Amino acid sequence: MTFAAPAASPARRPAPSRRWLGWLPAGVVCAGAVAVFLWCGVSARDLAVFAAYLGAGVALPGTLLWRALTGGGRSTAEDVAAGLALGYAVEVLAYLPARAAGAPLLVLAPSAGVLCAFACVPRLRRHWRSGAESERVPARCASAGEAARERLPAWCAWALAAGVAYLIAWSTVNLYRLPVSAAYVDLPYHLALVGEVKHHVPPTLPAVLGERLSYHWFVYAELAATSWVTGIEPVTLVYRLATLPMTAAMVVLVAVLGRRLGGSWGAGVAAAGVAYLLLGPVLQEDVVFTTRPMFTAWASPTQTFGALLFAPVVLLLTGGRLLTGGRLLTGGRGCWVALVVLLLALTGAKATFLPLLLAGLLVVVAVRWAVERRVPGAWLGVAGITLACLLVAQFVVFGRGSQGTTIAPFAAMRGLWGLVTGVAPPELAAVPVTPLLVLTVVHLFCLLCVWGGMAALGRRALEPSMSLLLGMGAAGVGAAVVLGHPSDSQLYFLESVRPYLSVAAVCGVAGRRVPWGLVAAGAGVALLAARIEVPGDAAVRAVVPYLVLGVVAAAVLLWRRGAVLAVVALVAGYAVPASARELVLRVVPEGRETEIPAGALRAGRWLREHSSPRDVVATDLHCRPVEAPGCDSRHYWVSGFTERRVLVEGWAYAESTLSRAELFVSPYLQVPFADPVRLAANDAVFRTPTAENVRRLAEVYGVKWLFTGMNPELGKYARLRFRNSSFSVYRLTAR
Repeated sequence: MTFAAPAASPARRPAPSRRWLGWLPAGVVCAGAVAVFLWCGVSARDLAVFAAYLGAGVALPGTLLWRALTGGGRSTAEDVAAGLALGYAVEVLAYLPARAAGAPLLVLAPSAGVLCAFACVPRLRRHWRSGAESERVPARCASAGEAARERLPAWCAWALAAGVAYLIAWSTVNLYRLPVSAAYVDLPYHLALVGEVKHHVPPTLPAVLGERLSYHWFVYAELAATSWVTGIEPVTLVYRLATLPMTAAMVVLVAVLGRRLGGSWGAGVAAAGVAYLLLGPVLQEDVVFTTRPMFTAWASPTQTFGALLFAPVVLLLTGGRLLTGGRLLTGGRGCWVALVVLLLALTGAKATFLPLLLAGLLVVVAVRWAVERRVPGAWLGVAGITLACLLVAQFVVFGRGSQGTTIAPFAAMRGLWGLVTGVAPPELAAVPVTPLLVLTVVHLFCLLCVWGGMAALGRRALEPSMSLLLGMGAAGVGAAVVLGHPSDSQLYFLESVRPYLSVAAVCGVAGRRVPWGLVAAGAGVALLAARIEVPGDAAVRAVVPYLVLGVVAAAVLLWRRGAVLAVVALVAGYAVPASARELVLRVVPEGRETEIPAGALRAGRWLREHSSPRDVVATDLHCRPVEAPGCDSRHYWVSGFTERRVLVEGWAYAESTLSRAELFVSPYLQVPFADPVRLAANDAVFRTPTAENVRRLAEVYGVKWLFTGMNPELGKYARLRFRNSSFSVYRLTAR
């Protein structure tokens, strides 16, 4: 079996009576998603207005702009997926000044203007028709002759639809079917940030009054805009609707990039499959040398949103005439406009992507200089724009904050060493370098099992498109090894380059006959290696099975006289058992404990409806109800449900907390609040309510509301306004 493209032939347009069949896979997936959401409690009204706004207010204007600025892609699926990303970028960049001006519904102005312009201007009307211009001339941002219009093959459409259906099933099991009270721990944090950006631009951290938000928050602007326009509750967007369209579009764009660089739709589907389904070998339970799967769609909406905005950037850069040494983006200003809009949106979408892009561009520049002794100016231009956007992100959006990210070589492997050996902080900080190097080599070997196809690229690695992908990939892997973070967030760099390493790996084997027998043999060897019982300590038992896999791969390389493809097939087989097991387990329901008490949502919404966005709330709820040493301060549902700023709620993700966390000395969840005087004044009102304590909270900190459990003593000093079985809300009266 190969991924070679079929012989070129004129593309036949489907007969009008059968053209609808091309949309059948997408229609089936959409119908399934609608059924799932209705089953999981989303109202028909919310589904209808969400689909209407997403389609007419985001995707359609974005698609029209994408076609007009870039000339469009090979297929309607590509145009819509890239157009959705561009539409999101325009929406966010429009919402920020609209919200800052106090008129959030002005976010609709760009979409309305685009639709009117494309309906009224004769020269623009042709972009309403799929491929109306592209069937006659190549796309303006593509290489000459590359972008002839084509129809997505039926088998490919069904394969991509199946991938999206799997992601829907996974999301249903792990999020959609769960009550809000039992969902993933970070979702209240995301909800709180949506409420903050819905009412305040520039935003601050809503759970700690006055704390700067040194975080990538543009996805919350998108959700806030959607909530303003549609009237859908933010909790419905965060816990149900918002991330699925982003995820589906990303699957399509990975396949499109694989098709463009791999030469066939088979390569495109394979690239999407590797990106989402192939994971590194796991030979010992609970000891995982992570290859960072892309299953963070709803757990990290910032990653999902940033990944979607970044994919069209890579499409633009890998489809330009720069590939052959000529001018980049031969369509002129339009493609540059699309590129700049996407890069501006990326400044606050996710902190990982702009540094990775800059690294990839620098690799391209270095390779072009080494090969041609010159560097096309367009690459330098893109690098300059990227650097400027990166500086805007760091100094304007993030305010020089790093959220705890620091240079800490082998940090991820240091944590894994603690898991393997049972060593706990602060002893982890003193682990010798040698075992960490060994674990890092094993980690790189696991990455090779997923992306070993890159070794078969040969001279293609010198092409600008491949240099870009490989440069970004090397930067992502390097960041995962060199950087550290209190909660291992440096691994998002690895996740961010996963699609592009997958495309490069598939391109390495595209057009070649894959020895599937060796893939099966590799899977068998991995299963056997996982059963090896090795004498010695835990670290030796964790490493030796991988050493066996490496020895077998080296033996095959010698046996087949340096046949790289044979080794690639074998090591890919190593990853198959763990991938299959993981993919099955991801759609097996698990029990979840309720963390948010009954009545919390109702109490929060009452306070939201009876207060102003400028009001400040105080609460004595700071710690999650879990068994852990100290206080797990990832408590954010008060600010999330009320959409109000809280004097002190949870502080785990505050810059003032993460910047004080010492890696491998003590967990960041045990770092105390940065302002103990404020915390003491806050808690004194609830523990020992007095007139003086209440007055201080109102006059010094501007608190107007108290959100707590059952505390009858507070009624002596504040006015009770709401009570249910679990919570009470008091208003502080002016003196």
